[in-house]
Amino acid sequence: MPFTLGYGTNGFTDHPLDVALDVLAHEGYGAVALTLGFPHLDLFADGWEDEAAALRARLAAAHEGAGMRVVVETGTRFLLDPFRKHRPTLVDVEADARLRFLRRAVEIAAVLDAECVSFFSGVLPDDVTPAEGWTLLRERLPALVEHARDHGVRLSLEPEPGMLVETVGDALRLREELGGDGGDLADLGVTVDVGHCLVVEPDGVVGALRAAAPYLANVQLDDMPRTHHEHRPFGEGEIDLPLVLGTLADVGYAGVAAVELPRHSYDAPGLAHRSMTALHRAWDDRPHHPQEVP
Repeated sequence: MPFTLGYGTNGFTDHPLDVALDVLAHEGYGAVALTLGFPHLDLFADGWEDEAAALRARLAAAHEGAGMRVVVETGTRFLLDPFRKHRPTLVDVEADARLRFLRRAVEIAAVLDAECVSFFSGVLPDDVTPAEGWTLLRERLPALVEHARDHGVRLSLEPEPGMLVETVGDALRLREELGGDGGDLADLGVTVDVGHCLVVEPDGVVGALRAAAPYLANVQLDDMPRTHHEHRPFGEGEIDLPLVLGTLADVGYAGVAAVELPRHSYDAPGLAHRSMTALHRAWDDRPHHPQEVP
């Protein structure tokens, strides 16, 4: 495959990070999508730099020195507020905690030599209108992108069902509003979760991946029903996995494509094994120069 298969640590929350990495290496994964925060890496603890440096060495030694690639994920649910999932977000009026979190995520990614830091816009709170939310994003993102650029790190915006930036089109609109390829966000990437495409993308998985392709910095792999946002193991939803992998190859994607099963830690080793089997089978069955199917 031209891209590298990985697995998200948010699907291994019952394993210490070192053990989770051992399992993933054993199953043949060449990358890890590291969700910062409990239980795997406390980004605000004293000594976080030493811990990140040790993790970088650990990843470099994987696969008998061939190493594992890494992307940094920032979707820890209750890291910043123990009572409100993901709050505050970038579209909250008061967002200092989120901004501090994302800046530290960039600093950790720099130590890890990570491919990118993936993040989301957030769900609009009741006291913020869509227009106000877009204004907050336009005001806040340039400084975050500059902070990442100063550290040699790429930020990658993930559209999420129910959030202000919900589709790839929304992410591309935000880039254009801030100057497009010649503006403040020229190096802002896009993360695509292929399951989300079934739920919210008007042109489906293929259309979303093709639209995002010039900026595609991170891919998350999962199955999902078309009716609602629910991450499922491969074969338990409606995703056409051979079509997904064929499209990624067709658009020239060469980054990390990581399995994203954040509610399935109870069977993490089994799912890591079955997911790898499903991915290799789907790769063998992929269409060449794929077109969208109904």
